[in-house]
Amino acid sequence: MTANEQFQRGVALFNAHKFFEAHEAWEELWLLEPEPEKTFLQGLIQLAAAFHHYRRGNSRGAKSLLAAGLAKLERFPSRHRGLALEELRAQAAAWVLWLGGKDGRHPPPRPEVRVLSAKGGHPSRAVPEKMKPRKRRR
Repeated sequence: MTANEQFQRGVALFNAHKFFEAHEAWEELWLLEPEPEKTFLQGLIQLAAAFHHYRRGNSRGAKSLLAAGLAKLERFPSRHRGLALEELRAQAAAWVLWLGGKDGRHPPPRPEVRVLSAKGGHPSRAVPEKMKPRKRRR
């Protein structure tokens, strides 16, 4: 599997709410990447780990990891490595507020990493290659 395929695998796992697995997929890349991509990946890893902690009932750890991940991701432009990063940051920030008790009784929707398509920069979901629908022949 190429590094890009591994990265996209992490995105798909995150979007499937398989946060521990997304963390593991991105961590394999993080170990090999030089800066600044190392910091970018660490930010994504921390977001994934935060939601894993939240699922296990550790809201305090989740809030701490979300804040740390956001701090790392703030260093990057709104669109980075094909992702709608600003949107992800806004979604994660809403969770930080909620976990801090500052934004309602119900949790916000879980963040989703949106991938920008090559054509026109329109967002789309990251779908693993084997799960993409086949084109019909006419």
